[in-house]
Amino acid sequence: MATDSVSRSEPTDANGTDDLAYPTPHLQNTRKIALITGITGQDGSYLTEFLLDKGYEVHGLIRRSSNFNTQRINHIYIDPHNAHKARMKLHYADLSDASSLRRWVDTILPDEVYNLAAQSHVAVSFEIPDYTADVVATGALRLLEAVRSHISATGRSHIKYYQAGSSEMFGSTPPPQSESSPFHPRSPYAASKCAAHWYTVNYREAYGIFACNGILFNHESPRRGENFVTRKITRAVGRIKIGLQSKLFLGNLHASRDWGFAGDYVEAMWMMLQQEQPGDYVVATEESHTVEEFLVAAFGYVGLNWKDHVVIDKRYFRPAEVDNLKGDASKAKKVLGWKPKVGFEQLVRMMIDEDVELAKREKVLVDAGYMDAQQQP
Repeated sequence: MATDSVSRSEPTDANGTDDLAYPTPHLQNTRKIALITGITGQDGSYLTEFLLDKGYEVHGLIRRSSNFNTQRINHIYIDPHNAHKARMKLHYADLSDASSLRRWVDTILPDEVYNLAAQSHVAVSFEIPDYTADVVATGALRLLEAVRSHISATGRSHIKYYQAGSSEMFGSTPPPQSESSPFHPRSPYAASKCAAHWYTVNYREAYGIFACNGILFNHESPRRGENFVTRKITRAVGRIKIGLQSKLFLGNLHASRDWGFAGDYVEAMWMMLQQEQPGDYVVATEESHTVEEFLVAAFGYVGLNWKDHVVIDKRYFRPAEVDNLKGDASKAKKVLGWKPKVGFEQLVRMMIDEDVELAKREKVLVDAGYMDAQQQP
């Protein structure tokens, strides 16, 4: 399969070296070129699919790791030796390495840059705050500076930049939260995103860069990481339904979030960069639901009672809680013409359907002795 060169062995150049460097895009290439950090994440994979459908050539920056984490984009990967078909290309870089960022901006010559990479788990940011700040905040600054330096050196002033913001920046600010609501971050992750937001505004105002902030409220999908509460719930529901698990351990069930579908939200990212003037936009469904409501919808969909399986574990409570996030996306609706297509109940069902099927495949391997169920108590 075409994905094998990503998932099983690292791509090599003609000399057999461990490298993901590809030739500079042809100067006569009429396709738009996008550069995406965080391409292997949930949003990166959906955005890549979206841009490829629009006819873009997509370049993604990935971190070097001994374990591949390209599962979300394996289905759209084409070996670069098949050059006439491979419109997505991957390159090694890191937001902590300014030189790699500048090198790839200079080499790829992107029309649009999407900064989606981050240490994006709020709870984890309390445990590794230095790293979170370096990647989320200073990493954004490094990428902005790479774009600014490239524009200054080449005069390619048409480059457009998107910075992925987060509703967590609002923190304890009462809902509904809009572009004019004050930020009150309640975690190292949120504080770092605030810094990245203001770096983006500063580079727009100081250097005239077309730079936008997308303040995205919680957006989920079957591709969401399994340690995020929504996917943790739907993953557990699938395993419990199939008999591979019995209990689900959670923290604060009263936290309320504005949950949408990630596939809808990446379209808003692209729309921001198609405007005549850059700006900042809240992207949200304008509905808020508690974790308990998510549990009711998820377990109820498969005919189970969540109270029979959920156990509260204080280790999952945050040092500083964010009680209620609910977005006001009026600007995005008016200026971009964007609105969400997938509602809350549909999102839950979509995730449950995928995770029940995943659990069924797991059970085949467990029954055959090829996998340990690793069942929780």
